[in-house]
Parts: sequence; C-alpha cells; structure tokens
Amino acid sequence: MFTGIILGQGRILEKRPVGGGMLFAIGADFALPDPEEGESIAVNGVCLTAKEISGRRFLVDVSPESLNRTNLGQLSVGGVVNLERALRLTDRLGGHMVSGHVDATTPMLTRKPVGEFVLFSFQVPAGFGKYIIEKGSIAIDGISLTVNTIDESAFSVSIIPHTLGVTTLGALRPGSVVNIEVDLIGKYVEKLLSAKDADGGGVASRINSAFLAEHGFLR
Repeated sequence: MFTGIILGQGRILEKRPVGGGMLFAIGADFALPDPEEGESIAVNGVCLTAKEISGRRFLVDVSPESLNRTNLGQLSVGGVVNLERALRLTDRLGGHMVSGHVDATTPMLTRKPVGEFVLFSFQVPAGFGKYIIEKGSIAIDGISLTVNTIDESAFSVSIIPHTLGVTTLGALRPGSVVNIEVDLIGKYVEKLLSAKDADGGGVASRINSAFLAEHGFLR
C-alpha cells in the first residue's frame, strides 16, 4: 500500500526480456535506508518487488500483465520514473490510499500554465469515468492528485511547482501516456452496492444510492 507521495525519481539503467516479462534495473536519486530484499516499491504507480538492492540501485521484474496494463513497457533505458517505497503503519498519510494496481493508461491532452501552477487535462479512460469525481483523489503515474474538473471525456488536475519539480509530471507533453489508478474506495462501494446474496438476490443493506445521495456522496 502507498500514499501517492513521491519520494524521488529513478532512472532506468537496464531493461531486458525475462520469461515473457521484463527485468528493469533502476537507480534512485535518493537513499534507500534499511533496504529489505523483496520489499514493495511503486514505479510510476505500479507496485513491484525490489530485489538485489545495492546502494541506490535495485532490480524489479515486470510481469506481462503489468506491461500490458501500464506504461512501463514503453520506457527505454535512460527513462525516468516516479518512485515511492511502501507505506508503514507509522507513516503520515499525506496523499490517499493507493494500492499500486494500475487501472488503465491514458494520454495527457493539454498543458496550460496558470500563474505558478500548471493545469493538465487527461482523457477519461473508457469505463472509469464513474470512479472519477470533482475534488476526489486520483493517482497519475503514482502521484496522489486532486481532480479539479471532470466531464464525460476529460478531467483536469492543477499541479503545484513542488510536484512539477520532484516528479515526472514536469516532462509530460500532450500525447504522453500515464498510468491511472482511480480511488479504491469508489470501487469497493460499487461492489457492495451490486453484491448478491446466496439466493441470487440483492444483499439487504442500508447503504444504497439513496443513502449515498442523502449524505452527499452522490449528486
């Protein structure tokens, strides 16, 4: 589990096919104190298992599923990625709960400076618009962000100078493909509302669309 607060960036040092997937060697631009063989590290928002950790260098195996569902397969040697080590129970939850399981990829549409900030717009991935809400949370390449606006085709996020400087967002241009993880809570709520009991009927629950609308969760 992660928070979407990026610790720093990593550079792809090596990339080679292994067993239908890929092996990446990554060099972090920050120290990895108390490294644990097999620990989870989010690479562009993808939860991967780190091995052979040596100083700031580590290896990760990327499965065929992750290559198909994320933008990792498009990366080349020398490419830069966002990195976050797994959340500990004693850490501050500065962003939101991010699982590291990417839902889809989508292109960046526009980039517009607004004072010291930059407003980015992205295409809404097919089938995921219902999980993206105005002022809700979303992870883009592993970065916890707040949705600024959304319509049927696009959503926008406003990026502060600090985030532009410490993540890969600063290098994005129209057409750049990013990883998207929608808010985990929304998917669980949908699952609960659509659950069936053992006889195939709906599960009796006080939590339904009317309840959520009454308490401000739905419009």
